Amino acid sequence: MNLLDFQARHAVVIGGAGGLGFAIAQRLLASGGRVTLWDRDAAAAETAARQLGAAAGFVMVDVADAESVRAGVAATVARETKIDALVNSAGITGPNTKLWEYPVDAWRQVMEVNLNGLFLCCREVVPVMRAAGYGRIVNIASVAGKDGNPNASAYSASKAAVIALTKSLGKELADTEVRVNCVTPAAVETAIFEQMAQAHIQFMLSKIPMGRFGTPAEVAAMVGWLCTHECSFSTGAVFDLSGGRSTY
Repeated sequence: MNLLDFQARHAVVIGGAGGLGFAIAQRLLASGGRVTLWDRDAAAAETAARQLGAAAGFVMVDVADAESVRAGVAATVARETKIDALVNSAGITGPNTKLWEYPVDAWRQVMEVNLNGLFLCCREVVPVMRAAGYGRIVNIASVAGKDGNPNASAYSASKAAVIALTKSLGKELADTEVRVNCVTPAAVETAIFEQMAQAHIQFMLSKIPMGRFGTPAEVAAMVGWLCTHECSFSTGAVFDLSGGRSTY
């Protein structure tokens, strides 16, 4: 593992109780930092924080609820005094079905978590970073936001919106020391696969020239660097993690 410099830094990792969020938290801790896991499953977040060790804490936050996010920021700042990095890694896939058959409630739920929740977290954390004169925000988008996966219209649309939001916010903060970037992984084998139909999983695999899924550690390596001070001249950028699927 290459060493990253996250010494004396603190990151909030959304959805950190498992999957990509947990792997990212591990990488940041190994790089010398501290992390606070935000997750709506308080028991899972507490267990994850205990597994990660003394430099990890947790706060129960429902990112789709504005008041919960505000309370989460207050609790986190009270504990850690600052937020150097924000990693928005919470996400759900929604059902795999045709758009004209897509349940309206399921569509709204995907947008609430994947897009609106990310907006609320950025909205509340950016003022903290601006006041401190420093910050790094990394949003987890998806190659589906570039290509548009069939039978995943809500997920694809939400991740395309994450890419656009990243570009917009990056430009708004370009005259500060806050950097905003996103990564676009192809399928990474985590518990989120449990939300997908097997046929959809095989479709995603068939699109990856490397012939395999990504790993959480590979995503964490790139996200970890984007959280460091060394990422100084990239903002509003999209970093690909697709095994050769997406080359633009």
